[in-house]
Amino acid sequence: MNTEIEVKFLNSNHQEIREKLIRLGAVCKQPMRLMRRAIIDYPDRRLQTGDPWSFIRVRDEGDKVTLTYKQLDREASLSGAREIETVVKDFTATVALFEAVGFRCFSVQETKRETWQYGLCEIVLDEWPWVAPYIEIEGDSEEAVKECAGALRLDWRDAVFGDAMSVYRAQYPHLTTQDTLATIDNIAFDTPLPELLKP
Repeated sequence: MNTEIEVKFLNSNHQEIREKLIRLGAVCKQPMRLMRRAIIDYPDRRLQTGDPWSFIRVRDEGDKVTLTYKQLDREASLSGAREIETVVKDFTATVALFEAVGFRCFSVQETKRETWQYGLCEIVLDEWPWVAPYIEIEGDSEEAVKECAGALRLDWRDAVFGDAMSVYRAQYPHLTTQDTLATIDNIAFDTPLPELLKP
């Protein structure tokens, strides 16, 4: 499996980040677009409740559809995520294939993402329902990620590690490590705040 080296910075002003990226000579690989992902697991949710914590994801990225198996360390860290990913042809058919052999789609999630390249790092401007915008920096080494964060004048003391749930836990401190987005059937920009996020 490939190890991901990535960090998040929360409450990001995306326009300010864009302006910094342009000044640095970064390249916008994909403008902001709507993405859709399905979180797949066994009916008993053994991937999401096991150790290591993991899940299967089908994601429509706008220009391609990816199928990913992802593992995350319970203790979030800069290099605590590992994944196997491949490109597939059709979002709906891939989800249907898993359901046909006994897996279950627990959550369909809608997000927005803009992707930039700066040096050896990919910078994504992310928007998820019910949380403030944030950015993620991913690179091939800890050094590259820290250098990119520094170039963007981001304070490493504000770094957050982990999956998207770490963003929600930061904004909704009542959430526990057992709470996951996959328990919300439909995450979309036009839906009201779900019970899980209400204090």
